[in-house]
Amino acid sequence: MGRRERLRPVEVSAAWPRETVPDPVHESVRRYVLNLTVAIGDGSIRSAAKLTQVNYSTLHAVLRGEAWPDAITVARTEQGLGARLWEGPVALPED
Repeated sequence: MGRRERLRPVEVSAAWPRETVPDPVHESVRRYVLNLTVAIGDGSIRSAAKLTQVNYSTLHAVLRGEAWPDAITVARTEQGLGARLWEGPVALPED
């Protein structure tokens, strides 16, 4: 059994990350990208890359919707920018 194709964020939504998306997994990541954008603020992606120890091209791709962030990227951006960026799952079943 092969892996299912994973669409890039901009393929999930042409308005990524500006508009909500119906899939809760994609929506969780979209919110992270928005939070990352706010945390970077008026700073440059290059300065954020230095602070977070995440490669510039990785940050650039995540912010543009060309790539999904991995767990290391999320953890390093939170640590380096001193902010909680990942809000967790949008929807979980009730216990």
